[in-house]
Amino acid sequence: MRIGALAAATGTTTKTLRFYEQAGLLEEPPRTPGGYRDYPVHAQARVGFIRSAQAAGLSLAEIRDILAIRDSGQAPCAHVSALLDQHLADVDRRIAELDATRAMLRELARAASATDPSTCTEGHICRILTAD
Repeated sequence: MRIGALAAATGTTTKTLRFYEQAGLLEEPPRTPGGYRDYPVHAQARVGFIRSAQAAGLSLAEIRDILAIRDSGQAPCAHVSALLDQHLADVDRRIAELDATRAMLRELARAASATDPSTCTEGHICRILTAD
């Protein structure tokens, strides 16, 4: 399968496929006598996996590790499960941080709406954002 056909079949671009090759996610395919890339049929499933893993938030390095496990003949399920648990914990931590930031911003917005600009002194840059 030529690169354009693989790109169309997987919803990617030829540039993306070349990048996947350079990143070690996709094996460099054999070339036709004319020098064109000739991807095997299973490359389509591999690109589909890469895109699904990226959509789940996995990094290219993590995806490369998963593919290396599979390419060695082992099932990567335990490794994938651990990665997903780690990413879920990271998302939960970020959500907690965002919740705290939202609460702080709401409090600052309330303070801002109750602040009379004429009472601001030159000693403060903005007393809404600084503790007195």
